[in-house]
Amino acid sequence: MTKRPLHLALFVAGAAALAASTAAMARVDVDVNFGVPVAPAPVVVAPAPVYVQPQPVYVAPPPPPPVVYRPAPPVVVAPAPAVVVGWHGERYWDGRRWYDRRQYQAWHHAGHGGYGGYGGPGDHGYYRR
Repeated sequence: MTKRPLHLALFVAGAAALAASTAAMARVDVDVNFGVPVAPAPVVVAPAPVYVQPQPVYVAPPPPPPVVYRPAPPVVVAPAPAVVVGWHGERYWDGRRWYDRRQYQAWHHAGHGGYGGYGGPGDHGYYRR
């Protein structure tokens, strides 16, 4: 026996049952109520929220640090080295600038002063013996 007619028969029977139950439940109801219900249920109401403003709290600022006065550090200025006029190794100090030996001889022995006016205009400052 095939199961197809059985499945078809069950489907048709289920559809007929659903259609019949829907038609059987089709009705109009009219209810009229006066006052409170017959068996009142207990009513629970939450309390209203309450806001309490916190009291202001004053925190004093910390005191300022103490003022400390210190003397200024001593300023030490090293004296300039005293340079003696004269020869220092291969250089000569005349109180204003340094000369090497060639510059010294060219200047002082060419008649610009110095030791006895050695030299002359054509001597180019070299020491004459």
